[in-house]
Amino acid sequence: MSAHPRTAEELAAFVRARTAPAPVPLVPELRLYQATELTPLWHATAAELAGWDDSPYWAFPWAGGQALARTILDAPALVAGRRVFDFATGSGLVALAAARAGAAEVVACDLDPFCAAAVGLNAALNGIALPFRAGDPIDDRLDGVDVLLAGDVFYERVLAARAIAWFRTLAARGVRVLAGDAGRAYAPGNGFTVRAVHVVPTTVEIEDAPVRSARVIELLP
Repeated sequence: MSAHPRTAEELAAFVRARTAPAPVPLVPELRLYQATELTPLWHATAAELAGWDDSPYWAFPWAGGQALARTILDAPALVAGRRVFDFATGSGLVALAAARAGAAEVVACDLDPFCAAAVGLNAALNGIALPFRAGDPIDDRLDGVDVLLAGDVFYERVLAARAIAWFRTLAARGVRVLAGDAGRAYAPGNGFTVRAVHVVPTTVEIEDAPVRSARVIELLP
């Protein structure tokens, strides 16, 4: 198998070969192709991902995304019958939760080409049809969207600043904006309502503790 996958088929083969299907710890109703200590990706070098982001966000159910997915499944009225956009979808976990909760339409969006492959595989694994949009949607008006979801996007200063400004613009236009936050450094300090708090099982390979507290916030205009 090529170490530098480029086609959709090669990307999907890369994901399948280096991850394994498993239930999401806080959301066992859904299964994802995940990297674990038993899978090759866990020990793969950055060189194996040469030419790509060497942080495979698509391979792990991050704490903020788990919290948001759990909240959506516990309170399906947040998305049921609504048109939903999942920003920085990663594995597609949050988008899959919205679809399972009865959203009228869900689009999963991410910059990383690997996410398209991971989302397609994870959607099929759960028997859910999930359209994928590639690229950077920040500052898009998202006409027709009722709810924007963001699983765990406050970890990097520039991304967080751009995203929060966009979220507030969308909220001012009537879009409900729900974000998961596991205490990331660049989360907003105000201008939101806390919708839920969860204790999320994770792993010390990607976090600083085996569990993290994560909240779900609704951004205000």
